[in-house]
Amino acid sequence: MRPVRGLGRILRDLAGVGCVAMAAAAVAGCAGQVPSVTSGPVPGASSAPLPGATSGTVPGGTSGTVPGAAVTTPAPGAPAPGAPVPVTSAVARGAHAAPRTSSASEARSAAASPGAAPLAAGNPDGHAAVPAAGQAVVTSHPDHVIGNGTPASCTSAAVIAAVAAGGVITFSCGPSPVTITMTAAATVPASGRLVVLDGGGKVTLSGGGKTQVLSMNAGWQQQWPRLVVQNLAVTGAYSATQQVSGSSVYGGGAIFAEGGQLTVVNSVFSGDSCYASGPDLGGGAIRAVGMYPASPVYLTDDTFSDDSCSNGGALSGLYANFDVINCLLADDKAIGWGANPAQAGTPGGGSGGAIYTDGDAYDLTIAGTVIRGSTAREGGGAIFFVVNAGGGTLRIESSTLQGNPSGEFQNAPGIFDSVNGQDTQPVVTGSSIG
Repeated sequence: MRPVRGLGRILRDLAGVGCVAMAAAAVAGCAGQVPSVTSGPVPGASSAPLPGATSGTVPGGTSGTVPGAAVTTPAPGAPAPGAPVPVTSAVARGAHAAPRTSSASEARSAAASPGAAPLAAGNPDGHAAVPAAGQAVVTSHPDHVIGNGTPASCTSAAVIAAVAAGGVITFSCGPSPVTITMTAAATVPASGRLVVLDGGGKVTLSGGGKTQVLSMNAGWQQQWPRLVVQNLAVTGAYSATQQVSGSSVYGGGAIFAEGGQLTVVNSVFSGDSCYASGPDLGGGAIRAVGMYPASPVYLTDDTFSDDSCSNGGALSGLYANFDVINCLLADDKAIGWGANPAQAGTPGGGSGGAIYTDGDAYDLTIAGTVIRGSTAREGGGAIFFVVNAGGGTLRIESSTLQGNPSGEFQNAPGIFDSVNGQDTQPVVTGSSIG
């Protein structure tokens, strides 16, 4: 756990004034009034990665689709014994009033119902290159098909059974878009190699405001299985699991993954959420922890909107590399309060309005992506990036981050970036940040 630095003392002393002097490398100004940075490095940013940081995919990562057929015998998912307890440190903040929480959506029938228009996902103006491992998988010869051509045949039970069997999975629910309300999370078998869930651009999985949709507990930093979610919409998913000492299995309203590999392509996550407080709990849409170090979590051509959690309104990572490519993240919210570690009298959380990442020796790359209108009650209205040890780099390439206010602290507009206990600046190229 990184100790609270002198900056934290300064911020607390000046909390009544509301305007602070950040570190020399930081961008000066009041919260929400930081000067914009356009089409170039953030002032003070280096043009190369920080010393000790890795670049791009961790050495040894694969560049293509992972081979191997799925094992059809399901195995119960469980966190690996002795997995590291997620601990990290931001700057402790003053207490806030408890956040207002919305009521859960009304649950629908477990069978598919008429859905919205066909899927449109991602940033249409994003043109960043996508590695082979971040692209969609060919599903023309599926191992399992959910449904027999009618909406009524596409049920929560059918989704759960198909995911448990593994392999390449598609849907046959009729010619029109459909929504399937999940009654429980579909669990990826830890004994499998590859699970692909392809909604074909016409399927929405709903959590009904009370249910997580997908869970993968492969074991801390295990290589397999690989989960690919593509051409799918997820809405109203919710994880009610609270953060507890000794466990890393919490967060991820739509998708939770511990270990293995995760790729999400051309998919939409809207109105998904997880528990509203907890110092390290996060990922209203996706939470990835202890992932296979040699492959980043790939998020490609996806949309995340109106998602919320204690931290990381849309995305949360712990000991996980992320590549966020040609995505749109809009109006996501970190609604916890008290930061991490939680200040006395608070439940903790509230950082990373869109993205919250933490851990040792990892990178976060944002390329061809738009992040807008996201908010954090504590730090990093757009991005909270903390590497405790081992080096790491936040890279922002050909992207736009605008209008992402941080409630209490940031060291670039909408960003809190700290590596090895030192506030630093992201490596920014061809981007607009303000």
